[in-house]
Amino acid sequence: MVIDWHELAEPPALPGLYARALLRRGIRGRSLPELGLRCPVSVDPAHLARYRAICACQDDARLPPTYPHVLAFALQLKLLAHPSFPFPLLGLVHLENRIRVLRQLGGLGPFTVSVHTADLRPHDKGAQFSLVTRLQDQLGLLWEGDSRILCRGLRLEGHPPDHDTPPEQALAELSRWQAPADIGRRYARIAGDCNPIHLSALSARLFGFPRAIAHGLWNKARCLAALSEHLPTAGYEVEVRFQKPVLLPAELRLMASAPAAQGQLRLLGENDLPHLAGRWRAL
Repeated sequence: MVIDWHELAEPPALPGLYARALLRRGIRGRSLPELGLRCPVSVDPAHLARYRAICACQDDARLPPTYPHVLAFALQLKLLAHPSFPFPLLGLVHLENRIRVLRQLGGLGPFTVSVHTADLRPHDKGAQFSLVTRLQDQLGLLWEGDSRILCRGLRLEGHPPDHDTPPEQALAELSRWQAPADIGRRYARIAGDCNPIHLSALSARLFGFPRAIAHGLWNKARCLAALSEHLPTAGYEVEVRFQKPVLLPAELRLMASAPAAQGQLRLLGENDLPHLAGRWRAL
């Protein structure tokens, strides 16, 4: 796939993109656009401090491994709201997320962030695709993220790919925390992701949820913060599969295998309800 890269001078403003996303209805095609967006970004130390606080990340002079998703969010939204993108944003479901930390995420930039879509394929409940995000500095690629996203309204020929299921490792409780009722609104103010399903019980009910649900990337960030002593400073990847939504408020428990070059994690709720399952490994 040859990507037609469009260069932006700065990250786009979110309000207009949200208006465009809310107005989009219906599926307009069966293939992904050969379009990519790139722009320079830098880290605001005050914003980074707020992100660290809400995700319980320690200040170790490195960016949290999930933070590049926040730097790229406006560019991601602009791509998904672009007229050439065929699917409506409302109703898309974040299924899985993989990040690769290739080198230490030190400094505040300037960086270059890029986003594009790829790998449209069948899924049991519709069709799935990748939203690929990359962060680069003057030396090259620093970090890469792959968000697997479901579009329920599209059916493609073929069979969904099989999941690679590694042998289960022994897990023990590593940490537990409270997810308060307002964490969706608080995280949205920092990350920019103001999907109505996260903001209040009233807005979530419009989309079939009895209460607001936590952002999947907040759940992952909170898990990786607790796993900081298990992970190297660079040269690793963490992939997770989002399972049952976290209805707010909730108490959550992180289960993890022992520190090692590779391991597994699960995020559980009340009565061991599975919210997230994943693994890490050295690259």
